[in-house]
Amino acid sequence: MPQPPLSDDRWRQSHVGRLLGHALRRFDARVLQLMARDVRVPLSLSHLAAREKVGAAHIHITRHLSLAGDRLTDLAERAGMTKQAMAALVAQCEAWGLVTREADAHDARARIVRFTDTGLAWLEAFRTSVAQAEAELRAEVGEEVATVVTLGLEVYGAGDGQ
Repeated sequence: MPQPPLSDDRWRQSHVGRLLGHALRRFDARVLQLMARDVRVPLSLSHLAAREKVGAAHIHITRHLSLAGDRLTDLAERAGMTKQAMAALVAQCEAWGLVTREADAHDARARIVRFTDTGLAWLEAFRTSVAQAEAELRAEVGEEVATVVTLGLEVYGAGDGQ
């Protein structure tokens, strides 16, 4: 396939990676907006979300922390972050009352990150907000398009990048 001349750089604004990035930022922003209004979310956290102090990085903990709890290294690996970056996020979420760090019963040197009761309420608000944001996406682009996009992203995301 012939390549456009280098002087034509419209591709930089319209390639699929950029479009996926825009869509992800819009989706996450909508989820946080919905969470800010959720009555299950403590008022202090609602205010943080409404003032955009809670961001996509904080969503990594919500998406990746198992209900049983995890070591920081495992959590960071699942989120695709460095241990240091995840430690900073966990510290902030701990200060907000979303998570706690407890001693690991199997390794005295390690700590387990777990959701608090407030964190579990946050997680439930996240679940319902994601469901609503996804329903809004489906309504905007159509059920068929949303299904095809979802299936395509599942296949692409499961690939090894080769």
